[in-house]
Amino acid sequence: MAPSTQFELPQPPTDAVSSLVFSPDSSHRLLVSSWDKHVYLYQLAEGEGDNANLLNKYEHRAPVLDVCFGDASSNEAYTAGMDRQVKKIDLTSGEQTVLSKHSEPVRCVVYSSAHNLLVSASWDNTLHVHKLSDPGSDPLVIPLPGKPHALSSSPTKLVVAMTARLVHIYDLPTLAAATSPPAPWQTRESSLKFLTRAVACMPNDAGYATSSIEGRVAVEWFEDTPESQARKYAFKCHRQAAPEEEGGGDIVYPVNALAFHPIYGTFASGGGDGTVALWDAEAKRRMRQYQKFPEAVASLGFSGDGKYLAIGVCPGFETGMEDYTGQGRTRVFVRELGETEAKGKGTK
Repeated sequence: MAPSTQFELPQPPTDAVSSLVFSPDSSHRLLVSSWDKHVYLYQLAEGEGDNANLLNKYEHRAPVLDVCFGDASSNEAYTAGMDRQVKKIDLTSGEQTVLSKHSEPVRCVVYSSAHNLLVSASWDNTLHVHKLSDPGSDPLVIPLPGKPHALSSSPTKLVVAMTARLVHIYDLPTLAAATSPPAPWQTRESSLKFLTRAVACMPNDAGYATSSIEGRVAVEWFEDTPESQARKYAFKCHRQAAPEEEGGGDIVYPVNALAFHPIYGTFASGGGDGTVALWDAEAKRRMRQYQKFPEAVASLGFSGDGKYLAIGVCPGFETGMEDYTGQGRTRVFVRELGETEAKGKGTK
């Protein structure tokens, strides 16, 4: 088995990492968005002695809250900004095009290659569904009952996690064909008692995981049968024992990031405690926990071939925004996984 290695990206963002994502067609291209108003494009070196180069960075007018790659053949990316705009970036020329404008900051963007859809979620309580095959058309605007905090897609589903523990699940083929706002395929209440921080869909289209600010993760399945719903579960994680002189108990950290391995279906979680853990969703157990990073883990992403795990690290917002700075403390690490490192052991 090839040994695991880890390296740090050069020229990291100068403020907090908001998102990172690998190219769908290359495990050696990585996009990172940041509160420093830039998106960074890195190229990972192939072969021994892994390292990376910063290929380009793309300036925005305001902090960038999310980024995703577009179609593999187009060399394009899409961003969600505090400037309320959804933008397309030509990664070769750097040209930026505004696709739509929300009335509040845009929190998330996801791209569905199977349906050629870009969906943005904004704090104005709407989704914008952009049909990229018809670039001149206005986006389909879907009102939401709460402010969205996380968004993820599987091959056929879109999961929107909102305030008040609301979760809406949309059917992507229905969204692609819709000319007026469709009803959600399912509406659910989160299994977690506190605010949702992250959501990630299983690559096999079977379900999704959510995490909260209160050190918990929940795993659920889409199929709305008593048997499937009986399988859902939640567990505590990213907690540390408090010193006895401070009364003992647990120090609870937010679980900021979730990412499913594209091959094995196991998933990684990253928390405010500065740790990353790998979980076997089927067997309901932790497979491994990595060494503590110097700051909170803000974002995670596996490459499409499952070979790499990118980890965005920066100070968390747990102590408030006053005097906050990620300058000099924001770092991006890439872990090259061993052959079976993320492979589950199977159910007990």
